[in-house]
Amino acid sequence: MERLDPRSLEKLLQGRRIAMVSGTNGKTTTTHLLAAALRAGLGAAADRLVTNADGANLHYGIASALGQKPDADIAVLETDERVVADVVRMGRPEVMVLLNFSRDQLDRHHEITSMGRAWRDALEAAGADGPVVVASAEEPLIVWACRGARKVIWVDTQSVWNADSALCPECGARIERVEADTDSSTPGRWWCTGCSLAKPTPTWRVSNEVIVDPEGTIWHPKLQVPGQFNVSNAACALAAADLMGVGTSDAIRGMRTVTSPAGRFATATFGDTEARLMLAKNPAGWAEALPILTCDDVVLAIDSVAADGKDVSWLWDVQFEQLVGKNVVVTGPRCGDLSVRLLYAGVEHRVQPDLSQAMRMHSGRIDVLSTYTPFQKLRKLGGLA
Repeated sequence: MERLDPRSLEKLLQGRRIAMVSGTNGKTTTTHLLAAALRAGLGAAADRLVTNADGANLHYGIASALGQKPDADIAVLETDERVVADVVRMGRPEVMVLLNFSRDQLDRHHEITSMGRAWRDALEAAGADGPVVVASAEEPLIVWACRGARKVIWVDTQSVWNADSALCPECGARIERVEADTDSSTPGRWWCTGCSLAKPTPTWRVSNEVIVDPEGTIWHPKLQVPGQFNVSNAACALAAADLMGVGTSDAIRGMRTVTSPAGRFATATFGDTEARLMLAKNPAGWAEALPILTCDDVVLAIDSVAADGKDVSWLWDVQFEQLVGKNVVVTGPRCGDLSVRLLYAGVEHRVQPDLSQAMRMHSGRIDVLSTYTPFQKLRKLGGLA
């Protein structure tokens, strides 16, 4: 379609109310949460909504999804970081959700500040016709990029990863931080030591397992997807749903129907092994995923092809020391790289390069944490294609 008409994506974006979701981690799950929230608000008219729900977030994937439902007047679009500026320019989205920014696919994205600058330029160019942005107040690069937006709804997301935001994207000076209290009664702060960039005041807030809205009402999301990070994703989706006209009660009711977005957190069977599948493909993702491993038996699957980024140097920024004491099997084409990292972390493990064999080295329940391409292979091996 794109070859027949190079402007097909631009044409397919027209005439729709668009909410787009982007960021390094959490795009797919947040897109599912937001789409489910809007469907709940639409009720019997839920067929008016179209979304690229399986993570096909480049130009072709978005065009394919929109082309399948040309009459749908509401679109929830997961958008790759490099595609954000084009969708803002061509589609004039109503709402834009920006989750986080960290190193990812280093041989493709190279350097994250340049992408943040592209987002900022796109928002400035859109001017008064630009989207209302729902954004994490925890992320200095996100806050900097949003300086070009006409309006921003800030969300305090309680992010646990800040290793990619040590320096100010505006002036290069050091970012200082004060972490939130353990009871979350006093939120964390950050500020640049060389200019005015600082954490904005959020209107939505995550406090442990609950979400606090702008009126101070406490909501218990009770999601079927695990992890504190998904509560933060839900908070951003709730703020976006509110902007799209869906009440919070309806939105949360819809979000609770999301179980395994694009296979994430799904349970699959491999012989006598029942595995919970989780995806993580960069240091920030692994920092969030490792604490929610509940099984003593763990399989780590590592790949490095074009879709994932061939540079796996990021493995040295992950705190694999958390796996000490677990029964760990390492698999995938880059299992040797991870094995070296685990040796330095003091994590005893076994290496089995063959993915299918590795999944059968345990019996009973296991957790499987993988990068993108092994994750897709695991879904097929476990019958979740």
